[in-house]
Amino acid sequence: MSIAPVSVDNFRANMVSSTEMIDQSAKSDSASFEQTLLKAFDSMNEKQQKTDEISQKLIVDPDSVNAHDVTIAMAEANLSLKIAQTVMDRVIKDWNDITTTR
Repeated sequence: MSIAPVSVDNFRANMVSSTEMIDQSAKSDSASFEQTLLKAFDSMNEKQQKTDEISQKLIVDPDSVNAHDVTIAMAEANLSLKIAQTVMDRVIKDWNDITTTR
């Protein structure tokens, strides 16, 4: 019995702009807020994908993967997701505060 790989559509792949395009268009040495945010989301997405890959390896071939590595990868992915969620919540809250201030 063979398990077929699962593919998940990447929402960033469907976007018109990418981190690389933004990096090329930026003229200053310092990163903009948009660049920083996109790089952080890319990093979070990579951690999520790494967790998926290592989890699939654990199911298909348990001897090739250490269970501790799976646990660590899941914890890192979970933490990065929570941090991203917190940042986005604060950005939205602050934006709403700015727009409602008169």
